[in-house]
Amino acid sequence: MTNRILLTTLEDFARLIAEYFQDIWGFLIFIGTASSFLVVLIGAIMLFVGVKVEKTTGRELILGGIILSIIIAYFTLYPPDFDLV
Repeated sequence: MTNRILLTTLEDFARLIAEYFQDIWGFLIFIGTASSFLVVLIGAIMLFVGVKVEKTTGRELILGGIILSIIIAYFTLYPPDFDLV
């Protein structure tokens, strides 16, 4: 009887941790989407104005933003399974 109560408590704890992981994952997807948009926008502004900061050009920022948005799109389509129980 005590083993069943212990397992139920551990299952509840695992579900709680999985819910926290889902919330954190959603926030990271939001941050990734916003940052990819901003990187592409800043890269386009730098490209059109002709600014070159040390070795960074607007084309490199645009390419980096596009790669980041592709990675975010992949993780949005195939999210990890947080179902622990």
